[in-house]
Amino acid sequence: MRQGVVASAAQILADVPNPAPVQPPGTQGLITIVGWAKWAALAALVVMLIITGLYFSWKSRRGDGGEGVGAIGAVLIGAVIVSASGTLVGFLAGQ
Repeated sequence: MRQGVVASAAQILADVPNPAPVQPPGTQGLITIVGWAKWAALAALVVMLIITGLYFSWKSRRGDGGEGVGAIGAVLIGAVIVSASGTLVGFLAGQ
């Protein structure tokens, strides 16, 4: 009984269409804006990394150097997320 239900469910799922993603007409401007936003986010992350490095060096001269390590890690994780955003969205959307 259970195997028959599983086989039926598998057959139904196999028959569900999976069309390829197609960009809707008239959205080229939106894609351009998203590209600009990604570029701006990466530029902001580079500036944040430089500022965090300066903060880290200033703190290390005062003897508190360990506090800046977490901030540098957070900025680097943010850079990885922004860089991989297109791939992440495609993965989460099942494309």
